[in-house]
Amino acid sequence: MRPSWISCQSEGIKSRTLKEIWMEKQSLSQREVDPGADFTWNHTILEGTRFKRAIFKGQYCRSFGCCEDRDDGCVTEFYEANALCYCDKFCERENSDCCPDYKSFCLEEKEWPPHTTPWYPEGCFRDGQHYEEGSAIKENCNSCTCSGQQWKCSQHVCLVEPELIDHVNKGDYGWTAQNYSQFWGMTLEEGFKYRLGTLPPSPMLLSMNEVTASLPAITDLPEFFVASYKWPGWTHGPLDQKNCAASWAFSTASVAADRIAIQSKGRYTANLSPQNLISCCAKNRHGCNSGSIDRAWWYLRKRGLVSHACYPLFKDQNITNNGCAMASRSDGRGKRHATKPCPNNIEKSNRIYQCSPPYRVSSNETEIMREIMHNGPVQAIMQVYEDFFHYKSGIYRHVTSTNEESEKYRKLRTHAVKLTGMLYLSTIAPEDWPGIWQPNGFLV
Repeated sequence: MRPSWISCQSEGIKSRTLKEIWMEKQSLSQREVDPGADFTWNHTILEGTRFKRAIFKGQYCRSFGCCEDRDDGCVTEFYEANALCYCDKFCERENSDCCPDYKSFCLEEKEWPPHTTPWYPEGCFRDGQHYEEGSAIKENCNSCTCSGQQWKCSQHVCLVEPELIDHVNKGDYGWTAQNYSQFWGMTLEEGFKYRLGTLPPSPMLLSMNEVTASLPAITDLPEFFVASYKWPGWTHGPLDQKNCAASWAFSTASVAADRIAIQSKGRYTANLSPQNLISCCAKNRHGCNSGSIDRAWWYLRKRGLVSHACYPLFKDQNITNNGCAMASRSDGRGKRHATKPCPNNIEKSNRIYQCSPPYRVSSNETEIMREIMHNGPVQAIMQVYEDFFHYKSGIYRHVTSTNEESEKYRKLRTHAVKLTGMLYLSTIAPEDWPGIWQPNGFLV
């Protein structure tokens, strides 16, 4: 900063007052690094400064020229000192603000090159790389365009929030969070829209009475129970629904497959096809755009499903010709038989699996534990918050997001899941599920 001087008009010196110098410095500072600018702009300026420092290191007046008398525009940045320096004769004072090469160049060289405006490369910088004007890049779920040496980015709330992951993992919340690469680049709204997919329970379902089964009393529940330990080979792991919002179909098919295997004592262990439900459950057909579990259980009882091996998931759920590729007829006694071969021509068994009407289990945790221990996994509907997409392990409880912007998107979305043991039962507070539904018996 050029030091202030008291005006000395009698000596013919055009000196600047303290106020003039201060205002000039503020103006220059605001032009170069605006303390109120957003992170993206500051980041670009810093990258640009490093780039220019590398180009012009040690060359100030030699690069931009020298000026006679006093010329406040004859100024450049002294990068090593993070300050401004001048190349006019006025800089030669007791408190000099001359550039380091002023004397060696401006006073010793006979011919000065004309003074030029400092050159800064056009475009923007990101992570040490220079981008031309108009370049576009992706930052997680937001698109950024280089315009006027600034990055202008969209302001979507992303499904993956690194700050939220750190917040959960550093806190004492009882569960750990993880960054899932398949969610990177998606917005929070897209997560709710494509990664869940169950409609809220209908009034008819909510009005169903809870069934109190005559189960043997369990006075001492174990601290840990998983259905696959008790029935190895008879329960099935989860299938990846990807961006198909059909948890209504995935959870129903998986729970039904487990129950059929357990009740048949391992005679029928095929995993059932959620694609069969997605493509063929025609009434109020939503497919990968959400659906209802009551309709799924109706279809399983009345029409039945083939195995996942027979009717596997489509690679692209968005193509328009994903019509129903399976058909069946009744034998007059309630049992249905397939009338088409498997869509997967390698699989020869097109057996139709059916079940009897579902029943509602009490929302009491102890009753749910008893149900799972005696009859197998159950299906539950839960409400999802933004932090659920980061869940890795532990006992899940909703943690308020540290991103205030994200709180605008706290729209509750319903999601259907399969509960397989006590650990999973503990991950959802009882008040978060409207009901639990189970098939009672089966027809094969």
